[in-house]
Amino acid sequence: MSMDIRRVTRVSAIGLAYLLLYSIGIAQATDFLPRSITSSTIPANGDLNPYGVAFVPRNFPQGGSIAPGDVLVSNFNNINNLQGIGTTIIKLTPTGDLAPGVAAGIPGNATTFFQSHLPGLTTALGVLSRGFVVVGNVPTTDGTVNTISQGALQVIDRHGNLVTTLSDSTFLDSPWDLAVNDQGYRAQIFVSNVLSGTVSRLDVSMGASGFVVTRKVQIAMGYAHQPNAAALVLGPTGLAYDGGSDTLFVASTADNAIFAVPNAGGRNTAVNQGHVVFVDPHLRGPLALAFAPNGHLLTANGDAVNADPLHPSEIVEFTRFGRFVGESNVDASQGGAFGIATVLSAQNAAFNYAAIDDVANDLVVALVPPTED
Repeated sequence: MSMDIRRVTRVSAIGLAYLLLYSIGIAQATDFLPRSITSSTIPANGDLNPYGVAFVPRNFPQGGSIAPGDVLVSNFNNINNLQGIGTTIIKLTPTGDLAPGVAAGIPGNATTFFQSHLPGLTTALGVLSRGFVVVGNVPTTDGTVNTISQGALQVIDRHGNLVTTLSDSTFLDSPWDLAVNDQGYRAQIFVSNVLSGTVSRLDVSMGASGFVVTRKVQIAMGYAHQPNAAALVLGPTGLAYDGGSDTLFVASTADNAIFAVPNAGGRNTAVNQGHVVFVDPHLRGPLALAFAPNGHLLTANGDAVNADPLHPSEIVEFTRFGRFVGESNVDASQGGAFGIATVLSAQNAAFNYAAIDDVANDLVVALVPPTED
């Protein structure tokens, strides 16, 4: 893995989580080791292949079976490792003085939060501040691309109960990932559809009438999509929304590129992919996409495109203007990097970064201090 002087001295946000020294002032002390917890993502029913990961935000309502600071993970495979048949969302509750104010539990003990009646839970996993969890699915009946059928979005309350299932052959044919523009009683949910190569926007409201979809719009199309023996299917995956510029960033796996869709929250028609933001030799089939606390973008290389055995399972950091910053390894084998999530944390908060290791069926959560660009 190449690393120049700027990379070492400036230090990327993601590299801090695993490789480099960092310091954070707590009671005038300076920590040498990074704060992190590694947990298995395998629940009681044996589901494998963790895909999506999301933080429960600080302003999430109390009194449910998940609380602020919890981390959720969706599973795509079943106990026999058949793709598109997993049915669980698990939660990890960090504990002790690493997470002041978070409900007590056992470190590393991930338990089932939701058992779905729809199989094949994907990277499309998000948490809304009004107390809802949204998850997508792309199902199969035998774990192969030959039996893929239409997916849906499920809306779950904070107690782990299904509220509603959203299905639409045009706008939600195969929800593979999502991003949320959370506005409290209203939200916009951006969804990538892997089978059609499109991105949709759902405008929703949450109030006395419950969870209501007020509008559906296809905002982008034209992304490459194709079957893949190892990954089942390749297409548009990770989404990251920048509210300041009203731009949706799209990680298109088969295109091996990151695109930007302008006016994403307000547009009424679909653009053809948007404009390319990042095409770089460090990309190897980008999957999940998220903003780091320092404003950079992070994407997970799935290794299905442009694979390199010397650079397996890497998280790549780059600026929103397309400058490569750094990369960090997740697993020694290829195909391990998948879901990633970040959250803006208050001072002395527990964790603000989470990453899936799909090979080991593990979740790593860590506290990465802010850095200057």
